[in-house]
Amino acid sequence: MSLVGNALFRDMPKVDCHCHVFDPAGFPYVAHSPYHPAGAEIGTADQIGHVFAAHGIGHALLVQPNSGYMEDNRCMLAAIAASGGRYRGVAVVPHDISIEALADLKAQGIVGVAFNLPFFPRGHYAGTEALLEKLHALGMILQVQVEGDMLLDILPMLTASPVQLVFDHCGRPLPGRGPDQPGFRELLDLGRTGRAAVKLSGLIKCSEQAFPFADAHVLVAALLEAFGPDACVWGSDWPFLRARERLDYGPLLNLFAHLVPEPDTQRAILWNTPRRLFGFGD
Repeated sequence: MSLVGNALFRDMPKVDCHCHVFDPAGFPYVAHSPYHPAGAEIGTADQIGHVFAAHGIGHALLVQPNSGYMEDNRCMLAAIAASGGRYRGVAVVPHDISIEALADLKAQGIVGVAFNLPFFPRGHYAGTEALLEKLHALGMILQVQVEGDMLLDILPMLTASPVQLVFDHCGRPLPGRGPDQPGFRELLDLGRTGRAAVKLSGLIKCSEQAFPFADAHVLVAALLEAFGPDACVWGSDWPFLRARERLDYGPLLNLFAHLVPEPDTQRAILWNTPRRLFGFGD
């Protein structure tokens, strides 16, 4: 399958809603992080700026990685501070963080906190209702990464809270099981209720095939139907940690344009929805 973008799409304003910065020379990794990116996996703020300039990306939602940094958000915060308002971020924080510390992060451009279930033992996020209450009180989001049916473990806690939910990487259904697997069905139900938004990103994590991950296209179609463009955003996942094959930024944008060919829907997902959800200006 050959995917070719068009000039109209290239000129459309865009927000990359899932990407990372790694700068171990300026911000050394913490010893207890599960994985230390190296070589071509390293992506500094300067490097990602060049990528954005080449592809017409106006704004970005940086996501604090468990790899390399865990709860040390300084590298991401420095990139946000130097961006002139173009970047915002999602932090990784201790479960017992104070509301004052969260408010300080918000003042520095952090719009929410990440829960990354695949990287921890089952039950790691049990008992975090107080953190969700603080996020809601501050108007911040909870960004959730699950895999397979992990959503079922925390669904009661999530639905009991009014906090704004955003799910990473299409909810990461298991490759080859299609849209009818239980965790994905629950995610679609959340989308229909208007309780959550979802990132159309990380298709390599939902596919058994090589790019353009054709077996996962049905998942994107199901998410678009359930969530609608007013609750969908796009992200690259740059700089593509532990990818099983080479990924490049341009082909991923072209894949999005192939999956979402209508210009009005593209603009909603790439610009209008992320600006509303994450508070970007012009």
